[in-house]
Amino acid sequence: MGLTLILSQLLNGLQYGVLLFLLAAGLTLVFGIMSFVNLAHGSLYMLGAYFAATVFRHTNSFILAVLAALVGCLAVGVVLERTAVSRLYRRDHLDHVLVTFGLVLFFNEMVQIIWGSQPLFLPVPSWLDSTVSILGMTYPAYRVAIIVVGLLVAIGAHWLIHKTRLGMLIRAGSVNPQMVGALGVNIKLLNALLFALGAMLAGLAGAIAGPILSVQSGMGEPVLITTLVVIVIGGIGSVSGAFYAALVVGVADTLGRAFLPIMLHQFMARDLANAAGPAIASMLIYVLMAVVLAIRPQGLFAGGK
Repeated sequence: MGLTLILSQLLNGLQYGVLLFLLAAGLTLVFGIMSFVNLAHGSLYMLGAYFAATVFRHTNSFILAVLAALVGCLAVGVVLERTAVSRLYRRDHLDHVLVTFGLVLFFNEMVQIIWGSQPLFLPVPSWLDSTVSILGMTYPAYRVAIIVVGLLVAIGAHWLIHKTRLGMLIRAGSVNPQMVGALGVNIKLLNALLFALGAMLAGLAGAIAGPILSVQSGMGEPVLITTLVVIVIGGIGSVSGAFYAALVVGVADTLGRAFLPIMLHQFMARDLANAAGPAIASMLIYVLMAVVLAIRPQGLFAGGK
């Protein structure tokens, strides 16, 4: 277990964490402020990957592909919020779950009808198809770019939440939306803006994840489950909490999958360790969530936006 392997897995965990943050940031705002449970958030992530793959196929431009994912998911988010989501704000959370689960099934079938059942290919852009040297270790430049993009989005989100009037309204709305509405703020417009912003971040995550994952129907559900774990650990409604929790979950999941089988080799047969290691590793983040809920039910960073 060399230093190079540990460093590479730490970077992989950081890269996975920033992807989770892009999904968790929008979802925690929608859930924390609008009190809306959006299970279709993973479908927006999936659509972002499909939009990007389609535009790249026709233009061979990765930048245009990412822009298409942002604009396309923004448009889908606006339409969803106006036609379905806005009608459910005053309904019970069970209604939110049922409707958005139906949307998940709808979008999964829709992409199969439009793009087919075979996965699409979204290559790494040529100008990032190289390696960089980090502490004497070579690491893919594209994965470094994902980390940089995620950190820039985190800085931008912090600026938006803490340094702008919109951020002030968002923070106030997460505490007492009725009072914010009574002061003359257009809550419907604020909700629509938050939902659209969350959809754009999900689309961005899907676009930049496309070259390292398979673009296919149903790709949003597994990552949505992990994103919900991030939100619970970080604290519902806290963007800062989502960022820190995403990094913790990303690193814990990656290191667990990489090193648990190696550690188990010391105590059991290799075949058994290879089978048990990934299974135990997949449980790590849920064990972490259970520990956090037992110690601090409101989340580690609740109260800090």
